[in-house]
Amino acid sequence: MSPTKVELLRDWLPRTSFYRGGESSVDRLGAFRFNDPAGEVGIETHLVRDADGVVYQVPWTYRSAPLREGRSVGETEHSVLGHRFVYDATTDPVYIRQLLVTICAGGSEAEQYVHVEGDEPRKVAGTVRVQGSGAEGIEVPAITRLDVTDDGEGRTCIDTAGITIAVHHLPAGVALSGRTLMGAWKGGRGVLASIR
Repeated sequence: MSPTKVELLRDWLPRTSFYRGGESSVDRLGAFRFNDPAGEVGIETHLVRDADGVVYQVPWTYRSAPLREGRSVGETEHSVLGHRFVYDATTDPVYIRQLLVTICAGGSEAEQYVHVEGDEPRKVAGTVRVQGSGAEGIEVPAITRLDVTDDGEGRTCIDTAGITIAVHHLPAGVALSGRTLMGAWKGGRGVLASIR
């Protein structure tokens, strides 16, 4: 990809409400994916660490066409998939629905593959494991409208169809039970999202 994911992260993170680190001071710890059932939108969440050792969760979506209401991260060229528009996934209905489905169904991350030009996709080992808690009594609706708020405490809160979900951008310090998505990565674990 050009620019690379790390380059996009280093450019975009200082512009977010939740980032507390210095400019260009992040290392990528790993990532996990959800699958879009329609096969149109790439959904990838990055775990990065700044120079002070703070871990951040950064969910993005990748699209072949602009998302009118989405919060843009930038644009990139993929050697196989072509031009991609990159968005803050908390503003993308496809990500929100798959996040809710994963939590409510007690699901986990999707298998990951590397696409190499002229070759078949190759499965690779995941670097971040996630697990939904399950959530009885919640029917995941079609997502048509999002009300997105950054709360100033390292969370993005999304209201949609009578459900409120919080994405925890600083997951390592969160200890919640109930309807959650838990994550584990090398050297850490925490709550990535919760349904309120």
